[in-house]
Amino acid sequence: MKQEPFIIGDVEVAAGSRVTVDLPAADLYIHTGMNLTAHVIHGRRPGPRLFVSAALHGDEINGVEIVRRLLKRKVLASLKGTLVAIPVVNSLGFIHQSRYLPDRRDLNRVFPGSSNGSLAARLAHLFMEEIAARCPHGIDLHSGSNHRSNMPHIRAAIDDEQTRRLASAFGAPVVVNAKILDGSLREAVSERGIPVLLYEAGEALRFDELSIRTGMRGILAVMRTIGMLPQKERKGGSSVFYSPTSKWVRAPISGIVGSRVRTGAVVGKGDLLCMVSDPYGEVEEEVRAPLSGVVLGRLELPLVYRGDAMFHIAVLEGDVEGAELIEALATELSQDDYRQPSP
Repeated sequence: MKQEPFIIGDVEVAAGSRVTVDLPAADLYIHTGMNLTAHVIHGRRPGPRLFVSAALHGDEINGVEIVRRLLKRKVLASLKGTLVAIPVVNSLGFIHQSRYLPDRRDLNRVFPGSSNGSLAARLAHLFMEEIAARCPHGIDLHSGSNHRSNMPHIRAAIDDEQTRRLASAFGAPVVVNAKILDGSLREAVSERGIPVLLYEAGEALRFDELSIRTGMRGILAVMRTIGMLPQKERKGGSSVFYSPTSKWVRAPISGIVGSRVRTGAVVGKGDLLCMVSDPYGEVEEEVRAPLSGVVLGRLELPLVYRGDAMFHIAVLEGDVEGAELIEALATELSQDDYRQPSP
């Protein structure tokens, strides 16, 4: 059975076709238009509809590369339903290598937006009406910010059964039951009953191969789970651990950070995370883990002020060996199936 055309903006996408659609978002003061650009793959046969968005924060570029590689996958020729991929939501932030829009607003704090509001609000409103309103499933791709890196993990409302199932299917090592922030895309789509996964991995303005491969594989796994792609036997696979809560560890003094535990390390309560000292070596303090868990993210900059967030530790359900989370994932992703396609 051939499915009906997919309508987005003023474009009609026929079944079995791929179209890049520019949705007018704003006029700049140099008489140049800014678009929200979406790539639509509309399968021949009916099926689920999924949006995949990246660079909501303009400096979080790992997701851009994930979407680029995803769109090159040959398996998409057998797609059921519709994939709407937006590799760069915040195009102005992306151009300027900035987290924010020119009006200094965080796009992920103004959803669902407004057709008569600020530049950020208008862009958020456009996304909700043209993308989210047409797709009952969503995956939003992010990275760490402000010199912080994250190990690959999913943030989602895991008390929702459908969302938990998709989070497990994604296959990132850790799934965090994360609080939904006011004005975020997650909040706006959740209020419409849309299960959405937020994938966090890597660092702003840097490509991280493990993060990119994990994200691409995870999206394909979700698409198979909801019936958009043919099922594929998965041999083995790294474990997925759930985290009911997490905590930031902050710098006890201002100073220089010495060697520190890596992102992905499993630590016990009281374990040494790093040392912070002044430039003269006269004052030095230990930073220890206040709880047991996995180091979900860390500050990469070796300079801190007292109170700066340094380590993000997630409590894990179940027992996990220190080497299991990242090393098992890296081994699995070394397979040819998840490498960057050759030119």
